[in-house]
Amino acid sequence: MKWKQFRLKTTTEAEDIVSSMLAELGIEGVQIEDGLPLTKEDKELMFVDILPEPAKDDGIAYLTFYLDASEDAENILADVRRELEGMREYLNVGECAIEESVTEDIDWVNNWKKYFHQFYIDDILVIPSWEQVKAEDEGKLVIHIDPGTAFGTGMHETTQLCIRALKKYVKEGGTVLDVGCGSGILGMLALKFGAGYCVGTDLDPCAVAATHENMQENGIGKDKYEVMIGNIIDDEKVQETAGYERYDIVAANILAEVLVPLTPVVVQHMKPGAVYITSGIIDDKEQTVVEAVQSAGLKVLEVNYQGEWVSVVARKN
Repeated sequence: MKWKQFRLKTTTEAEDIVSSMLAELGIEGVQIEDGLPLTKEDKELMFVDILPEPAKDDGIAYLTFYLDASEDAENILADVRRELEGMREYLNVGECAIEESVTEDIDWVNNWKKYFHQFYIDDILVIPSWEQVKAEDEGKLVIHIDPGTAFGTGMHETTQLCIRALKKYVKEGGTVLDVGCGSGILGMLALKFGAGYCVGTDLDPCAVAATHENMQENGIGKDKYEVMIGNIIDDEKVQETAGYERYDIVAANILAEVLVPLTPVVVQHMKPGAVYITSGIIDDKEQTVVEAVQSAGLKVLEVNYQGEWVSVVARKN
């Protein structure tokens, strides 16, 4: 099926109001592109392993929306333009030029699969569920991963830094808390390394299905893990469900801006002597995280690097 794509040029000042206007006209799923810096709340929601490159704020915003072939695009656009002209009386809506193009109905969730193939993290083979293990790889530690709509394939440097630290510090039968678990890859590998139980938390509801599917694909039963949605930084229900002084290892592959408020909170979930593994830290934020870790009463054990990324590993006294 083909869709008509429309890209409306407006201003960052007006983007929210214009988006609301489009919704009132029955246009749903508007994509916003702008150069506004991320807010604190935005950063706290980004429990991801890839730091987006900041864009320059030039005051311009682009709103992209789609109409299918059966819709009366001409009349809908006429309504949009009429509403925009009315807004000019009290709001800087900018140029309001609308570019039109045609796009195919693509399965965006699955289309990326043609770019993701099996690869190694040291001696660990990470392989998507739609590929087969080669004969020469039989007997090796193999992880089947299909992130779907959740983050985490293991390809990014920050994830690999966490994996190496987990392999070093996981104790047989130990408990692991993975904050921002995404696809569940860190918890899955911790269990493969010998951990007895893993708890994952995430803000994205997609993480639940992705984690369950990946654990099942790797033969890990639900008696070995659980995953919950919520922000452990300030959600008391998540904190209580996760449990206090329960974990031998806490892993957090998150942005430095989130690690700072997270660290003093997760300390209460760690057993005495537990290890705290952090990653997702761009190199110029290393000292910020080190200071946050030390301020929370943890002792830094090691700092590791891969590319421009940093992992800080610490222990609770």
